Amino acid sequence: MTSDPATGEPESPIEHALAGGEPQRVGWFRFYFADERWEWSPQVERMHGYEPGTANPTTELVLSHKHPEDYGQVAATLLEMRRTSGAFSTRHRIIDTGGDVHQVVVVGDQLFDDTGAVIGTHGFYVDVSPSIAQARQQAVTEVVAEIAEARGAIEQAKGMLMLIYRLDEDAAFELLKWRSQETNTKLRLLAEQLARDFLALDYSETLPSRVVFDRLLLTAHQRVCSEV
Repeated sequence: MTSDPATGEPESPIEHALAGGEPQRVGWFRFYFADERWEWSPQVERMHGYEPGTANPTTELVLSHKHPEDYGQVAATLLEMRRTSGAFSTRHRIIDTGGDVHQVVVVGDQLFDDTGAVIGTHGFYVDVSPSIAQARQQAVTEVVAEIAEARGAIEQAKGMLMLIYRLDEDAAFELLKWRSQETNTKLRLLAEQLARDFLALDYSETLPSRVVFDRLLLTAHQRVCSEV
C-alpha cells in the first residue's frame, strides 16, 4: 500500500486509484468521527473554489457549500452516516467560492484504523458538471437543431406559395421574406403560421379562391402575435 505524500499515512486503494484522475474533476476526502475532522485532496479543494492547502474543511464548511435545494438531503446523509458508520453515496450540487454551481457525485465507505475499528469514512468526489467543451458542443447542437427546424418550416411555406401563386423557389422566398420584414415578424414564425393557416382551409378537390390565400398571407403576422 502506498502512502499519502502530504500526511505520510497509508493511502487507500480508492485514493490511489484516483491519484491519476482528471485535475479538479475527481478527488478524495476523509472524515474522522472522533473529532469531526475532514481532509480534502487538492482536487476537492479546487472543486469548492480553494487553492490547494488553503481550505480547513469542517462539517459546517462542507454543508455551507451545498446548494440550498440539496442541503437537507446532504445533512440527512451525514447524520445517517454518523449513526450507522456505513457506506453512502449521493448526487447533489455544490456552490464554489466563486458562486459557480457544480454537480457532484460523492461516494463514501468505512475508514478503519490499524486495529480494524471504524474511525470514520473516506471516499471520493466526482465533478459531473458538463465541461466547457461539452457545454459548447451542446450549444452548437441546439443551434443546428433550431436552424434545421426553421429551415423546414420555411421550405414548407415556400412550397405552398410556389403552388398557390405559381412562383419559382427564389420568388416564393422573396415574398415570404418581404412579409417578414414589412411586419417585423421572425421569418420562421411567419412561415409556421402561414403553413398552419393554409392547411386549416376546408376544401376538397378545388383550391379556395386566390383572395382567401391573399388575406391569409397579409394577416398571418397578426395571428403570430396573438399566439406567441
